[in-house]
Amino acid sequence: MQRGVMLTIREYCAADAASVGRLIAETYRTFNLDFATTAEQAEMLGPFQFADSSEPAHQMAIAEAIAAPIVLVAEDAGTIAGVLRGGRVDHKQRTVLQSLFVHGRYHRQGIGRQLVARFEQECQNQGVTVLKLASTLYAVPFYRALGYKRTTGLRTLHSFSGSGGAYQPMKKVLDTKRA
Repeated sequence: MQRGVMLTIREYCAADAASVGRLIAETYRTFNLDFATTAEQAEMLGPFQFADSSEPAHQMAIAEAIAAPIVLVAEDAGTIAGVLRGGRVDHKQRTVLQSLFVHGRYHRQGIGRQLVARFEQECQNQGVTVLKLASTLYAVPFYRALGYKRTTGLRTLHSFSGSGGAYQPMKKVLDTKRA
């Protein structure tokens, strides 16, 4: 981690919704939706397209979209630097790391790695032995470095009311000896 970053990993709280919503919108648009037109980006961003809005309905929709069994934030001196959402169990009873976003100015400082490690530990504490995720192509090298393996070929990304681009299904068997 670079100097000057005083990082705290903590549980998300309702007061974080606006900051987390802006982080997700900016990061998703910048690093994952560059293939899409502005209109297509809006469809794929769903409620996050309104991240700068002060409308109560927009704020509520963003808070609802953030909700997950486990939501962790990385905070640097009061600024939300990253967020991880996960813990949902899919139709095959597999636990999912739903999304991870780290603001671009904090990339390559170990923040994503710390968020994932904390999430994995919480999952292990709950008896989870396998995690799955749908990685954007941008993040595949990151997840591979953390021990996640590709499980199938590429799939088409569906996000809110939009689709396009590709994602890579991945999974990791957690070290049950550490649990």
